Amino acid sequence: MKLPLFIAATVLGSTLAHQACALDFKSVGGAPAIMYDAPSEKGRRVYVAPRGMPVEVVVTYGEWSKVRDAAGTLSWIQSKALTPKRMLVVSAANARVFTTADEASPVVFTADKNVLLEMIESPSNGWVKVRHRDGQSGLAKVGDVWGD
Repeated sequence: MKLPLFIAATVLGSTLAHQACALDFKSVGGAPAIMYDAPSEKGRRVYVAPRGMPVEVVVTYGEWSKVRDAAGTLSWIQSKALTPKRMLVVSAANARVFTTADEASPVVFTADKNVLLEMIESPSNGWVKVRHRDGQSGLAKVGDVWGD
């Protein structure tokens, strides 16, 4: 009788592990937001996140979300300060954005490290469609941006 319990625990464990791997990215909303070291306004203020900054939501606790930024820093933010709009931050020294998903295609623009780009379409085959705030859009290599 222990075998069915073992199988159930294994299936449940693998299901939870799969869910834990699903990354939930959001962005700081229309205004800069204070990042805290605890899920409370009484916590220590760690830094102010600029509007549009992408974050990975690690856990939500009441009205607070524990998030990871592009540098890997964990902090807490009020959940209402987050938006589902997907933004990416350039992680490469000089990311090139192409007209098509091919490095041989023409370059639309280049973006320096830490520039914010809007994600227009989800990543596919190592490429992600992005738009710069000036309106130019194209495809960037997934490895050149963070937040997808």
